[in-house]
Amino acid sequence: MRILLLAFGIAFAAGAAGPAYAHHSMAGFARDKTVTLTGTVKFFKWANPHSWIEMEVPNGKGGVDVWNIEMTSPGVLIRAGWKSTTLKPGDKVTIAAHPLMTGEPGGIFVSVTLADGQVMTDRALPPAPAANQ
Repeated sequence: MRILLLAFGIAFAAGAAGPAYAHHSMAGFARDKTVTLTGTVKFFKWANPHSWIEMEVPNGKGGVDVWNIEMTSPGVLIRAGWKSTTLKPGDKVTIAAHPLMTGEPGGIFVSVTLADGQVMTDRALPPAPAANQ
């Protein structure tokens, strides 16, 4: 009986872990490619488990394509120097992203260059240099 319960527990844990692992898969993104998108922020969603940037990018046909860029969590972004107000609707930005494998207008965030030239990533800021004493 104990062995049966142990086997059931292991099977349940393995089954529950599968969806969590799949959720964080990067298989849908072309990680070997980076696209550069210049456009206007339509929406910046500061939320768990992932923040999002929705931006309008001129498409060369006289219209715009709406790109959805997936980011990491706000906690990680805070450590990289972000605030919930770093991006606002109407901001003109250039975003680097790994595009979706499907070719649809979307991707995973690499960096953003703000209108003032500041480049933001999702990597933690280096520690401040120690003060001379």
